Amino acid sequence: MKVKAQPGAGKSEFAGVYGDDAIKIRIAAAAVEGAANRELIRFLSKYFKIPKTDIFFKSGESGRIKVLDFPVTERFLDFVKEVERDIDKNIPKTEASNRKGI
Repeated sequence: MKVKAQPGAGKSEFAGVYGDDAIKIRIAAAAVEGAANRELIRFLSKYFKIPKTDIFFKSGESGRIKVLDFPVTERFLDFVKEVERDIDKNIPKTEASNRKGI
């Protein structure tokens, strides 16, 4: 999972899609001495119902763009479907697709 982390937020929460391939997550911890990374792992563990020890950084541990690896759960699959629906709602329809019969 590719994540754009935004440390220093009032609470940890998903904040939408970032670019074409990442999820933006606000983190309720400062980016000091790994505190934001620990909070990100805690947040994802709780949200997706997976043990913290099963979440690993593949890259970006010291940057704002991170790639994390963890087991796929039913909750994660539901989350992906929800994000895809939100993306589809926000894609502008072309004039041709708006015509009846097309």
